[in-house]
Amino acid sequence: MSQVEAHRLDRAGWLRAAVLGANDGLLSTASLVVGVAAANPAPGAVLLAGIAGLTAGALSMAAGEFVSVSSQADLETAEIARESAELATMPEAELAELAAIYRARGLSPELAGQVARALMAKDALGAHLRDELGITEVSTARPLQAALASAASFALGGLPPILIALLAPPGVVLAAVGGATVLGLGLLGWLAAWAGGAPAGRAIARVLLWGLIAMGVTAGVGALVGQSL
Repeated sequence: MSQVEAHRLDRAGWLRAAVLGANDGLLSTASLVVGVAAANPAPGAVLLAGIAGLTAGALSMAAGEFVSVSSQADLETAEIARESAELATMPEAELAELAAIYRARGLSPELAGQVARALMAKDALGAHLRDELGITEVSTARPLQAALASAASFALGGLPPILIALLAPPGVVLAAVGGATVLGLGLLGWLAAWAGGAPAGRAIARVLLWGLIAMGVTAGVGALVGQSL
């Protein structure tokens, strides 16, 4: 009985966008809330700033991810068209090219030729895309999927700081948002490590370090600007 082994690479694309979006949503919104709160603004200003930052950030993440991944998709499309044309016009040269790739990976010349002919007989374009260009179903660029995942995850990550700013008394907004953000960043670091099969400690420490730096600097700038206004 054949068995398909499960790997984590099949979720690499959406996982990267989702974790990045949630981390950015949580950290940027929390830093914005902390920075504005440190300036001792008028009531409601902290909440307004958080909502505005969440909205702008989610849309910015979606647009940036869509443009970036679309550029990758355009490049892949051009390479696929070029490879298709070469297979149609010079199949023998493409066969030799594929065999050379397998020889470079350690196969004997005879076996490399046999493998190249067998794979090209079944799916010539797929074989060249995979082994010559590194384009597979797992790595194929999906701009809309990446954009939606980034926007949704950014918004989801940015909600906790806003809810805390809405519910917490004005005097404890800084501490409440900061503490909740540290917990959230640690959870995201652990989630990314778990999903990717990486050590959790290093991922959590990395996320927390930069998160604390971002919030600390933003709070300091907010306090200084608030004193000067």
